Amino acid sequence: MGRVIAISNQKGGVGKTTTTINLAACLAEKGKKVLVIDMDPQGNATSGLGIDKSRITETSYQILLGEITIWEAMVSSICDGVTVVPSERNLAGAEIELIGTEDSQFILKKEVDKVKDSYDFVIIDCPPSLNTLTVNAMTTADTVLVPIQCEYYALEGLSELLYTIDLVKNRLNEKLEIEGVVFTMYDARTCLSLQVVENVKQNLQQKIYKTIIPRNIRLAEAPSHGMPINMYDSKSAGAEGYRSLANEVIERRFE
Repeated sequence: MGRVIAISNQKGGVGKTTTTINLAACLAEKGKKVLVIDMDPQGNATSGLGIDKSRITETSYQILLGEITIWEAMVSSICDGVTVVPSERNLAGAEIELIGTEDSQFILKKEVDKVKDSYDFVIIDCPPSLNTLTVNAMTTADTVLVPIQCEYYALEGLSELLYTIDLVKNRLNEKLEIEGVVFTMYDARTCLSLQVVENVKQNLQQKIYKTIIPRNIRLAEAPSHGMPINMYDSKSAGAEGYRSLANEVIERRFE
């Protein structure tokens, strides 16, 4: 049975989509079969995996509205072993369109349950907000992986995210667990990055990955070329970081 991981942080610019793209690619590089579900209306995980959004007609938006099945939305990515359910801008209005829909929090789960046994990992890229889209992802997921940027306001809003995860666990998905926290955009040249890591470790009693993703120019360039980092620059520090994270994710076990 595939493990379903939601990647979430309501703060933007923390490396959430970068982590989705590159974790998926590095898991596939290790022989795992991966499904990426883009639940962010910006659709950056879609384009970052080499998919031309202008050519896509079936997306996660239509799935939520009940117009298509998840099978109909799947497309191949630029990476062998990675399939994508793409996103589109209309997804931003889904919250309003789903008002009054029975069991609207479970729409995605019902579709993912049909296919997850065909994959080793299902990775859901959540929007940078705590809304119906994020709740659908967390209701579907086994675990939530939280990227945290190594910057001064790293802990801002994190308590709200953890509260939401607990709320979903208590009311909608009793099996939901914290997958772990991964630090991103780490700059070894600054004392601030080190202080943030130590601060989070002291204040957050959650599972923290040993892997720390460095601030890396090649990592920042890769999405504009529609490639994950292990294809764009296989020997870069960013590629090695996400390979290390993929190893930890594979090794991590949950009851």
